[in-house]
Amino acid sequence: MYEITLVDITVAFIPVMVTLVIIFYWSTSLKNASIAILRMLIQLMLIGYTLEFIFHANNQWIILAILSFMLLAASWIALGPLPVKRSTLLACSVGAIAVGGVFNLVLISQGVLHAEPWYQPAILIPLAGMIFSNSMNSVSLAGERLYSELGHHNDYARARSTAFQAALIPITNSLLAVGLVSLPGMMTGQILAGTSPLIAARYQIIVMCMIFSSAGISAALFLWLIRTQCRQQTAETGVDTCG
Repeated sequence: MYEITLVDITVAFIPVMVTLVIIFYWSTSLKNASIAILRMLIQLMLIGYTLEFIFHANNQWIILAILSFMLLAASWIALGPLPVKRSTLLACSVGAIAVGGVFNLVLISQGVLHAEPWYQPAILIPLAGMIFSNSMNSVSLAGERLYSELGHHNDYARARSTAFQAALIPITNSLLAVGLVSLPGMMTGQILAGTSPLIAARYQIIVMCMIFSSAGISAALFLWLIRTQCRQQTAETGVDTCG
């Protein structure tokens, strides 16, 4: 695979600069876009150096610590859109993402890819990133939609059903579009690296199954776990929203 140099990265930024010029003249969000691009550049460079160190260290305790941090970060970020204090639902978020995410991570890394040793960082960390991020998004969407539905005085069962369906919309659309509208990042990266398209497609099938199930399980479990908190809200407001 061709090794991308800093000069190559500079070339890739030419259309980015064009886009920023358009934003400057047509919008007032140049600062936000510039900060986002700068953060992306810094974060990816830092994570590149960090992963290089982790892969060479090849230590199970370091890997477990990183996976734990990723889980906690995803759980905390997922609660951002919800109209409640994050601390009140953090345990529910951690539990939901841990069950839905770790179950899939263990199954795929050990049962499908047969990682040896079991803590092989080149397998666990990329998989965990995909799993936890999708679980995070599904929990966030489910929670936000649930509270929105309850705010319209819908009963809990109906609100839960609507919220669960909303949480699965992004991944369902991805399943429908994959191979027709887009080639996912993992498959594209493997093809660019010289892997056979047939093998790359098999890997992508595993990934799509993995993120669909982790998103669905995490969202469902989160909606079930926060029912107690919902009942407390009912007691405080006097409105029966929990069914």
